[in-house]
Amino acid sequence: MNAFTLLPFIVLIAAMFLMTRSAKKKQQQAANMRNEMQPGSGVRTIGGMYATVKEVNEDTVLLDAGPGVDLLFAKNAIGAVLTDDEYNRIVHGIEHDLKSDAHIVPDDASSLTETDETDAPAAAASDEKAVDLGKKDAEERGDDAIRAAEDKAEAAEAKAEDEPKKTDGDSDAK
Repeated sequence: MNAFTLLPFIVLIAAMFLMTRSAKKKQQQAANMRNEMQPGSGVRTIGGMYATVKEVNEDTVLLDAGPGVDLLFAKNAIGAVLTDDEYNRIVHGIEHDLKSDAHIVPDDASSLTETDETDAPAAAASDEKAVDLGKKDAEERGDDAIRAAEDKAEAAEAKAEDEPKKTDGDSDAK
């Protein structure tokens, strides 16, 4: 046989070897991660549920999903073992900031609009003039919406009264 005819088969076998090798590495890493689980560590299941490991057995894991909720899962159902910081951030919304002295960005813009005492005359002048942008108060908008709905209902009733009533076909006309 010619070497050129064997080349596609060699390339195919090499590609299959590389793919199975990387898949085996990933499986081995996942197995090591699951074997390193300890009670008290936070985990995410393959279904997306976050819980705390309560007890680790040979093939199963007992998870604490909440107060009084203990669930028994197969070890293979654990998708990831999370660090304490990551688990607290996801489940409890607790951010662990390494830079505690860093400036914190406010949730609202109120601190950005605060004025100093040097800007007090300009701020007082701007407060004197209120610009009407044509916006209505919430109560007025609600009243307008109620009136519009009532007008529509009255129009529909008037239209229904003006139309001749339909019958099932029993009529005196011949």
